[in-house]
Amino acid sequence: MFRPYTEKEKAKLAEKYTPAQRAVIDVGEEAVTNKHLAYQASARQNHWSLKYYDDLSKIDPVVDHPVRAPYSNTDPNLRLKTDDDLDEDLANFIRNLPENEDSPEADEAWTEFDKKLRLTVGKEEGERNPRSAAAPDLFRPGEANLDGKILRLPSTESKGRTEEAPPALLRLMQMTGFTREQIIALRVKSIVDHRVVNQTRLGKIGKMYYLSVAGNGNGLLGIGEGKSEEPGEARLQSQYRAIRNMQPILRYEGRTIFGDVKGKVSATELELYARPPGFGLRCQQYIWEICKCAGIADLAARVTRSRNPMNTVKATVEALLSQKDPEEIARARGKKMVDVRKVYYAGLV
Repeated sequence: MFRPYTEKEKAKLAEKYTPAQRAVIDVGEEAVTNKHLAYQASARQNHWSLKYYDDLSKIDPVVDHPVRAPYSNTDPNLRLKTDDDLDEDLANFIRNLPENEDSPEADEAWTEFDKKLRLTVGKEEGERNPRSAAAPDLFRPGEANLDGKILRLPSTESKGRTEEAPPALLRLMQMTGFTREQIIALRVKSIVDHRVVNQTRLGKIGKMYYLSVAGNGNGLLGIGEGKSEEPGEARLQSQYRAIRNMQPILRYEGRTIFGDVKGKVSATELELYARPPGFGLRCQQYIWEICKCAGIADLAARVTRSRNPMNTVKATVEALLSQKDPEEIARARGKKMVDVRKVYYAGLV
């Protein structure tokens, strides 16, 4: 089809391409025919053809995804400076100081150094003006936005006064040993709630029932129940009990369970299955919330017989706690256990 390469052109190709690459180029040249040239500039006639005429040389703002300018204030390699980096910055400043350290120039140099001192290594815009997902000019407690200007309103509380924790939270902190920040960082969710009625000699007494699950997303899991005439009190009661009842859950590779386990509470029976990486959580909503709190990412579940929500939650936690640790089994048998996958794949599993 095309004129073959001359010896001079082949010599130039040999300077840039390997023999295998030149062989591929020759095969490609032979594969191009007149038919390809005849149809290369025409519209497609198959089912992938466009419904409108367009040479795709420009971006249509209606049908095409917009191509936005890249962010200039991001740096993927941005890192915090180490002690050695900070010491080096200080040493460079001392070397560049004027001879007379008591002069006004030395004071100005120190002020400038303190102002421009950075805590990260990388693009300066990434530290000075980083990207933020927060909306601009958000209000803070005690602020008002008038004509685009944020004004600080006088606070009714005394300065330096911190909010005291409620008595129930203080008792929880004493019982668990967690700080207030650690408790706030936990994932807590109320997943079952309904109204219950107790018949007494004084009549029917209605209360709200809540079942909550709590976890740190890294192997700790607990459930708690609460019942009270006030919904808010019952919900808080169940959440605090869930935090107090947290127990460690076995996880294989930090993402799934060890083998297949079963759980049974009353008429509810279920089975949990370990799954490979990337499988995800394919189960009903209550088991999904429990796995999220425990930090399990790959799992399948099947609930048979009754699907009562309260019993489903309890059976799931019972199944997770009933896992057998292979290390303990090997230790009881007096043997050493080795994960073959980690041996053959250099631990990249």
